[in-house]
Amino acid sequence: MMNSRSLKGAMENISALMDKYRDYLVELDAQNGDGDLGISMSVGYRAVSEYLRQTDETDLGKLFMKGALVFNEAAPSSLGTITAFGMMGMAKTLKGKQEGSLPELAEAMAAGIAAIMEKAKSKPGEKTILDALYPAVTILKEMADKDAKTAFAAASQAAAVGAESTRKMQSVHGRGSYYGEKSLGVLDGGAVVGKLIFEGIARYCS
Repeated sequence: MMNSRSLKGAMENISALMDKYRDYLVELDAQNGDGDLGISMSVGYRAVSEYLRQTDETDLGKLFMKGALVFNEAAPSSLGTITAFGMMGMAKTLKGKQEGSLPELAEAMAAGIAAIMEKAKSKPGEKTILDALYPAVTILKEMADKDAKTAFAAASQAAAVGAESTRKMQSVHGRGSYYGEKSLGVLDGGAVVGKLIFEGIARYCS
């Protein structure tokens, strides 16, 4: 069951991982991007975590909507904007709810992915964060009748496999697309961020 307290706990775990892997994400991004990924994700998730720590709001929809604005303001980057799109998609699905079951959370995450795909004009297989998020949420929906610890452990594993699969992909979007075939063999930093998001949630659930 997700509520404002568990959201806060999960976000703290995600933020800690973004801080831990900040330099690694910078290195990955520097190979095919502008090298600011680790910094923007570390700053963005810390800002959202700080907001959740200070607010008394319990409406999950309002928390995700405000979280999206906070993230975008703290980390104005391409993945920062995409992250905000995802949070806004979740916010619409969770509007008016103070608690969400695992099936409801899985549906909200699917809505977040749909919002990213629509706004960013992207889909899985194009070497982006979606290559980690999409398989993770697919597994989460399939295992929504299990306990959160089991479901998110499986989703986290799917996200890790999805992130690793981006080595075989050629970049389609952003600065990475300029590199063409040179982007082959390189992990996508955004997909690694997607992996870390699910790793953080899984850690909180366990």
